[in-house]
Amino acid sequence: MLLGWIVLAAVVVVLGFIRLAPSDPLDWNTQPELSEDKEFRGGIFRVVNTGPDGLRRFDRIAGQAPRTQLLAGSVEDQMVTYVTRTKLFGFPDYTTARQDGELLKVYARLRFGRSDLGSNKARIDNWLSQMEMAGDTAAVD
Repeated sequence: MLLGWIVLAAVVVVLGFIRLAPSDPLDWNTQPELSEDKEFRGGIFRVVNTGPDGLRRFDRIAGQAPRTQLLAGSVEDQMVTYVTRTKLFGFPDYTTARQDGELLKVYARLRFGRSDLGSNKARIDNWLSQMEMAGDTAAVD
């Protein structure tokens, strides 16, 4: 019985840390220098031809997404980072979008663990498809 309480307390502490751990904007408001789409364990990088105002339109979609908050940057700075938390446990995922001329570069990744179970890919593809449905993007070849 005591072991059960100890395990429960440990789980509560770990989940509390995950939910309350601070996010330093200097650590997360950044992107790798990539010029094409890339998928990796725990994240995704997308390059989309949106025209010069793609970040503004992307920001509008991301800003309305559930459990998503602005962490750093702005449309005026040409780079914005958002934190999206999972519904059940509050695991944070970070999405950094940057306007690079006519291209919108979107980098989404997890903070904790090794796999996001495809959640970053699904979220970013959803946000980009919302832009596409409005006629706002064209894929980069």
